[in-house]
Amino acid sequence: VCVLIPTMGNKVRGRNLFSESKDGTTRIRGRVNNLTPGLHGFHIHQYGDLTDRTGKSAGGHFNPEGHDHAGPDSEKRHAGDLGNIEANDDGVARVDVTVKGLRVHFVLGRSIVVHAGKDDLKSQPSGDAGPRVAVGVIGIRQPAVDNK
Repeated sequence: VCVLIPTMGNKVRGRNLFSESKDGTTRIRGRVNNLTPGLHGFHIHQYGDLTDRTGKSAGGHFNPEGHDHAGPDSEKRHAGDLGNIEANDDGVARVDVTVKGLRVHFVLGRSIVVHAGKDDLKSQPSGDAGPRVAVGVIGIRQPAVDNK
């Protein structure tokens, strides 16, 4: 699970759940609220460090293989390149992202970052998506918790 909290000066919040299939494909589902309508960069970042209120302590994109930044369907990309999520006119983005080859145990303790703008999926090193508006640590969810 990743509970997103706003960075300084923002109101973006959300929650996303991670599930992994036996073939190593990971699905991330949830929602992000209080965004401006449109596309927003959505990435796994290197560190689960939330000490900087702007989100910069989360580091750059999770990139253990040293690839260039690209779209989520590119063969060579950062492991944390999840592309964009789209907020509707009410500022709500429904998240449903499937990532091939991403094992959940490799991202536990890292973070999800939501950016103010669209990831262009090509600019180096991180897609020119603008400031970080929300960040959260990827953790282990307690299975018995009632999440109503």
